[in-house]
Amino acid sequence: MSFPRYPKYKASGVEWLGDVPEGWEVKPLKYSTLVYTGNSLNETEKKLYESTDPEALPYISSKDIDLETHEVQYENGLRIPKEQCDLKVAQSGTFLLCVEGGSAGRKVALLRHDVCFVNKLCCFSSRQNNKFRFYFAQSQHFKDKFGLSLTGLIGGVSTSLLKNFQIPTPADPEQTAIAEFLDRETGKIDGLVAEQRRLMELLKEKRQAVISHAVTKGLNPHAPMKPSGIEWLGDVPEGWAVKRLKNIVEEPLKYGANESAELDDRTLPRFVRITDIDESGALRDETFKSLPVDVAQSFLLREGDVLLARSGATVGKSFIYSNQWGPACFAGYLIRARLRQKECIAQWLYYFCQTNGYWGYVVGSQIQATIQNVSAEKYANLYLPVPSISEQKTIIKFLETELAKFDTLTAEAQRAIVLLQERRTALISAAVTGQIDVRQQTRN
Repeated sequence: MSFPRYPKYKASGVEWLGDVPEGWEVKPLKYSTLVYTGNSLNETEKKLYESTDPEALPYISSKDIDLETHEVQYENGLRIPKEQCDLKVAQSGTFLLCVEGGSAGRKVALLRHDVCFVNKLCCFSSRQNNKFRFYFAQSQHFKDKFGLSLTGLIGGVSTSLLKNFQIPTPADPEQTAIAEFLDRETGKIDGLVAEQRRLMELLKEKRQAVISHAVTKGLNPHAPMKPSGIEWLGDVPEGWAVKRLKNIVEEPLKYGANESAELDDRTLPRFVRITDIDESGALRDETFKSLPVDVAQSFLLREGDVLLARSGATVGKSFIYSNQWGPACFAGYLIRARLRQKECIAQWLYYFCQTNGYWGYVVGSQIQATIQNVSAEKYANLYLPVPSISEQKTIIKFLETELAKFDTLTAEAQRAIVLLQERRTALISAAVTGQIDVRQQTRN
């Protein structure tokens, strides 16, 4: 859909804004909006304020703001009783913007409840239409200006700078009209994005179901079955064995090197950590770290080694090492399984580590300490179905073909999301700077 432009424009006097409609003003944010950062609480102070009262004010940090939906998760953390609250409060209807750190200028959320908030967030409370300013903070113009204003080692923009940001300011009724138009149009786009995300979730579930069925039941729907003897595994094809992981490896499972990742010398063995592994199972080039040869020697990987994450949020995640990544060793939060390749192909174990049964085993095996943990002993006692090598190869080939279809559909959905988000930003940018005239659209 195309939208008309305003009849006349004038120079805004601000290079990064360009021309604006003739009747609009351009003035610093501080003349229309109260701008202030939040509260800094240490752990002792947090304990003094902490409350389970559902009426208490949520204490919001940037991690509670969704980068893409601009929604706040109000139930994730500390709550502060209203009667005890002598902290800065952001009221419902105002909006928060992250002004420091990796999410600075990117995370922004309109509040539906009163909250307390951290000092890395900034509250914008306008005497005029706050929703208009909320949308302006999502425009490409604002993002570009914010990015150019970042200072400091961790990157931040001070409130004194923010207050002096020049923003286009139409009359109040027009601000309301633009905000209402954007509510409606961005709502449509957000709905389409949500549909694509639901599609991606369905594809992910279907992908996992295809893997689970193939590596536990085989490809022949008429094959005779037998009890596996393992409750969570159920029946398996009659000709398959069921073995513990420790019985199909060349050597006992091994923990990685407990070393800090300080070097990035590409002439040395790469130091593989779980955070280096992307969703496709490849190593991220931008996170490269290395260890000295003498330190790495005892932990060097070879083709087909499978790494299993043993702790933290990524517990259970798996990875197959390939020589294409060059000499590499592995970190202490990983466990290496070196399979007897004549008995079990690495890709077979990797696919099994994506099944529902495997994840059920991982969850049931976790030690709840300070962080989630599954030991080498627990992994060693993992049961998995093991068909013949020829049948493993057949099933792996089938899965490679089928999963490629899911990956293509998922990539198409992701591309659609990117295009929709670009469209959303472009529409907001055009509306809040007056490059399109949406007043008639709103009335219709």
